[in-house]
Amino acid sequence: MNSTMSTLPATLLTATEDLAIQLLASEPFTAYHAAQGRFNADVRARALLQRLSQAQAELRQKQAQQTVAQSDIDQLRALQSAVQADRTIADYMHAQQAAVGFLREMNREISELLGVDFAALAKRPGCC
Repeated sequence: MNSTMSTLPATLLTATEDLAIQLLASEPFTAYHAAQGRFNADVRARALLQRLSQAQAELRQKQAQQTVAQSDIDQLRALQSAVQADRTIADYMHAQQAAVGFLREMNREISELLGVDFAALAKRPGCC
């Protein structure tokens, strides 16, 4: 247990742990973990996303060197289309966005209850 956890009142620590358990068990998070598992198991989808990432990096490098050819742009667009058409990737990205949106909503609700933007406070160095 780290020093921050040991200084929290027991009731707050219990409530925090309960919230974390409930968040992980929520539909957006269970859907995200299921989609993540399918994505991780899909070698083809991961390779496709890796190829897109590599093509994007190469295109940025060529842009910096001012050596971009139309074939580079066409290749990138073809990879982008393939990624967008891939069901496993689309499901994973959608589930990820839903989980992030759910967390944002939870942050808003907790901040309203507390009367402060606790997420912004937690980002500050030296806080909590």
